[in-house]
Amino acid sequence: MVLRSCWKSRHKNSSRPAPRLIRAGLAALFWLCVTQLACGSGAVGETKNVVQKDAEFDVTYNDTVTSENQTIYAFNHTVSRNKTEGVRVRVDVSPQNLESTILFVVRQKQAVLSFQVPLILRGLYQRKYPYNHVGRTLCQPPTRAASETQYFFVDVSTLSAQGTNYQLRVSRVESFTLQTDKKFTFTASPSQPQYFKYVFPDGVDTVIVKVNSDMNFPCSVMSIQDIQCPVYDLDNNVAFLGMYQTMTKKGAITVQRKDFPRNSFYVVVVVKTEDEACGGPLHFYPLRPDELIDAGNRTKVLDVVVSPAINSEVYVMGMLFCLGIFLSFYLLTLLVTCVENKRMNKKRAVLENPADMSPAETGKTPASPYEYGSFADNGSTLSSEAITESATSTDNYGYMERSLDSVGRSRHESLSSVEEDDYDTLEDINSDKNIVRTKKFLCVSDLARKDKRVLSKKYQIYFWNIATIAVFYALPVIQLVITYQTVVNVTGNQDICYYNFLCAHPLGALSAFNNILSNLGYVMLGLLFLLIVLKRDIVHNRALVRNDLNALECGIPKHFGLFYAMGTALMMEGLLSACYHVCPNYTNFQFDTSFMYMIAGLCMLKLYQKRHPDINASAYTAYACLAAVIFFSVLGVVFGKGNMAFWIVFSVIHILATLLLSTQLYYMGRWRLNAGILRRMLHIIYTDCIRQCSGPMYIDRMVLLVMGNIVNWSLAAYGLIERPNDFASYLLAIAICNLLLYFAFYIIMKLRSGERIKCLPLVCILFTAVVWGFALYFFFQGLSTWQKTPAESREHNRDCILLFFFDDHDIWHFLSSIAMFGSFLVLLTMDDDLDTIQRDKIYVF
Repeated sequence: MVLRSCWKSRHKNSSRPAPRLIRAGLAALFWLCVTQLACGSGAVGETKNVVQKDAEFDVTYNDTVTSENQTIYAFNHTVSRNKTEGVRVRVDVSPQNLESTILFVVRQKQAVLSFQVPLILRGLYQRKYPYNHVGRTLCQPPTRAASETQYFFVDVSTLSAQGTNYQLRVSRVESFTLQTDKKFTFTASPSQPQYFKYVFPDGVDTVIVKVNSDMNFPCSVMSIQDIQCPVYDLDNNVAFLGMYQTMTKKGAITVQRKDFPRNSFYVVVVVKTEDEACGGPLHFYPLRPDELIDAGNRTKVLDVVVSPAINSEVYVMGMLFCLGIFLSFYLLTLLVTCVENKRMNKKRAVLENPADMSPAETGKTPASPYEYGSFADNGSTLSSEAITESATSTDNYGYMERSLDSVGRSRHESLSSVEEDDYDTLEDINSDKNIVRTKKFLCVSDLARKDKRVLSKKYQIYFWNIATIAVFYALPVIQLVITYQTVVNVTGNQDICYYNFLCAHPLGALSAFNNILSNLGYVMLGLLFLLIVLKRDIVHNRALVRNDLNALECGIPKHFGLFYAMGTALMMEGLLSACYHVCPNYTNFQFDTSFMYMIAGLCMLKLYQKRHPDINASAYTAYACLAAVIFFSVLGVVFGKGNMAFWIVFSVIHILATLLLSTQLYYMGRWRLNAGILRRMLHIIYTDCIRQCSGPMYIDRMVLLVMGNIVNWSLAAYGLIERPNDFASYLLAIAICNLLLYFAFYIIMKLRSGERIKCLPLVCILFTAVVWGFALYFFFQGLSTWQKTPAESREHNRDCILLFFFDDHDIWHFLSSIAMFGSFLVLLTMDDDLDTIQRDKIYVF
């Protein structure tokens, strides 16, 4: 401004000078203006004394600064290209001088660092915390020369007229560069953050940085940043660059060389001003403008160690191991199928050539070929000639001679023209189904009166509906988790996803590939189960085509639609569990549990369908109920945490649903929910309890329903009292408990009815029970939990335990997929002993 006014004052209203005199005039004018500028500046501002001192490392300088003086400390040190040496500046001021702020500016060759003392850091709700002890590490820009001397200056100034004492000390950080597999211990606080450098050694492309502490609090943040200035090492800016995560006792980040072009990075550790981010208490403070709050002692002792991560050979070994385990089930199934086919061929030869091998020659009575079966064959593989001859010419199976034409319509008719209503109006159905279904002792033939083609079409809808649900559910899920992973990679915020960071192996853009790979078992074993069911379905249809009496009138009615739905649900569970583990957190936990509810519901429906094929729920009703369960699951995750009103509503709905289902099962659907329900209930209580005390008509059903109500009422009471945070798992526990109760009841009643369990399903039951036991052990290890903060969740993290690649939760995936597959096989094969028993001899329970 002085220069411009000087120019204007000397050229206002002046004539244009001759060109020859311009240069000389400009030179004189420039000198005059510079002189006037110097004089003017001294007149405008007060005189400030600037003192520059040559300073040395590891020397404490005690000085006083006021608004009238400024001190500059000049340092120099030698920087080597092959060795990085950290420099740390420490400043202390007296607590009595908190109202006088001193500004420290560190000027380097390629960086400038400035901070004030006392350092004011803000917390939640703009709370202010002053720190009068500040320590900062200077950023070390890379040098191209082998060795050079660099200078830096520390400027100390203030605007306070009152003299303020301070202590300044600059020292070298000898252990600034971290060594591989060597633990280094240090202390940090909100005003004294620490960061260190790590250089990738040759041959190492991935490392894992672990920071540990014996102290839960104060809450801290670890960050991985590229080698560049400035380094963001304060609570209010540490999230600006690189990868970061909050931590209490444990923190771990896997770092890949490809993400850092200089083959090195900084490990930054910052202590936060408050503990709320780590789940700590947030004390109430009076919110007054500009009030300073004493933070107390927030110094934390930590140690850091950088270790090489696994190499590509371990990745390959882990993938081959995973594939090998589940491919072995395919080989085992193929082997069992071949053995059973060979055995059946021998039995067929016995029936076709009875003279060649008579009972006298063999010493034993010819066994029925239908007593043998496998997961790939239901015992109906014999030729129609042999079966027909055996059934009509002898009394070995207790059959009367009858015309096969009177058994049913030809199986060659098109199913597309068959509707359930067309065959639900048989003359005898409308007249006596209420009587038949309320008999004291029911047989399967009483509840298998509808046309088989109609029921087959009805139960195939289960498969097509779940296939449609899977497509519409999976596509947005995949899109969402890809977005989650992209956000994590772009922002570097490691608190978004709840990984087991001590065993999270990245591959490409995925942060925890091992947790995704371990879900392969659900998909492969689900596909194998579908193939087994398809084989059984084909064999059964061939038996129906040739009018096989055993297939038409013996055994549990074969309907495979629910089995197809179960196999599809198992495959989708693997896919959605993999999607969940791309970025596990509470907002997408339902991805991992939705098809678990589906599987539990379908298994209970299949158990009920076995002996109640005519009155089992339709696919539309079943999936509508499962949709309601998933709806409540979402509500519970979002609103259920500590919300008493929600738990009261849910418990009431749970108990009412249990009562309604119990009534439906007890009366076999022969009751109505209408305005007269209360009158009928009072009438039954009066006649059966008051007028005369009579026991229940269906004792077996009553025992099951009483036990079911006890279990469900207990679970409802537990939820109402404890209000668990993990509502989705609580809801899944309800489904599993009911499934186990019904399955145990089915097995007990099967044995009580004089039926037997063949060798194959018995082996499957024992094997599945053992596998479930081990699976649940690994499930309850709890390597992470989104019920807590990310920092608290990391306290549960553990190292890999299998092949340096898989953790406890991966083993849970392996074992649970095998256990589910085994459970499905049990449902598929446990009634194979009834394949030669007429349905009017098979009891309903």
